[in-house]
Amino acid sequence: MRKPNRGSLRAMDNPDQLRELFRMQQALNERIGVKLGNLSDEEKTHWVLQYSRAMSQEIAELTDSVPWKWWAKYQKLDEQNARVEVVDLFHFLISLAQALGMSADDVFEAYVKKNEVNFQRQESGYSEKNEEDSRHI
Repeated sequence: MRKPNRGSLRAMDNPDQLRELFRMQQALNERIGVKLGNLSDEEKTHWVLQYSRAMSQEIAELTDSVPWKWWAKYQKLDEQNARVEVVDLFHFLISLAQALGMSADDVFEAYVKKNEVNFQRQESGYSEKNEEDSRHI
């Protein structure tokens, strides 16, 4: 069974694609007039809701890219549009992370830790819910 690479928990040392996506998204947000640094709790709440709503809409658009209507014979997969909707989700997800004060390194490190928790849950049979196992993330 594949185990997470614990050595990758350290902060990323070199510029990488995730950092570049975060940089690009910050530039786009600022171009739109949205500055997500040093937000109050009220402002964070506003942007978490805005980006969550936007992501919900993008999920709906992604869903419409696949033939989900089992009763309709005319539908077919629109893979090109599905890919675009996934990228749109990344735009809003990165903005959401930034609204919460998370950098690319923060997201990477939290992902690695949560991935490890998920593997541990699978190893133990994940027979009961235990949110305490994620408190360290």
